[in-house]
This record gives sequence, structure tokens and C-alpha cells, in this order.
Amino acid sequence: MHMQDIPFGTTDWARVEETTHPGERGLARWRTRTFGGIRVRKVEYTPGYVADHWCSKGHILLVLEGQLETELQDGRFFTLTPGMSYQVADGAEAHRSSSRGGATLFIVD
Repeated sequence: MHMQDIPFGTTDWARVEETTHPGERGLARWRTRTFGGIRVRKVEYTPGYVADHWCSKGHILLVLEGQLETELQDGRFFTLTPGMSYQVADGAEAHRSSSRGGATLFIVD
């Protein structure tokens, strides 16, 4: 990730428009800002959320609240709790997320 031509700024995430993205079950609610080619999101998964696809996009993801279950396509499974993060490169291990009780995430990709 190369960050350039981004002046200092602040974001009040409560003022960023929310978009909804249905999963196989539940919803993901995104608040998204884009800086050059970098997408920054605050994402909320509703309780029972299960992604409807395998993702091969690279991310740096931090769990702010709740619990996130991340499954890799090769069968590995990871549970992340508040304060935990993961990072994965574009085209590396395909992954998908779910959350039994809901989760709030901060994602940079």
C-alpha cells in the first residue's frame, strides 16, 4: 500500500453515509471513505451474519466490537475478538467472514 497525496483530515464515522450489503444470512452495514486508491471502512455485521462469497481482496482488518469468525478456503478457521486484527494480501488466501453475535470492524483495503 502506497499512501500519497492525502492531506491530513479527520472522519466522523457517524456522519458517513451507510450502505447495506446482504450476506448469505444477515447484513453488513458499511460506512466507506476513499483516499486515492485506498478504501477505508467501518463495517457492522448484524448477529448471524454469514458472507455470501469468498473474498480474495487484500485487507487489514481490526475488530472493534463483538466477535468475528473468518474461514479460509483451505479450511483454516480463526476467531477474532476486540483488539485483534488480521492482514492478507490481494490474491492470497481466499476468506469469508461470519459473526454469530454481530461485530464492528475497521477495514483498510
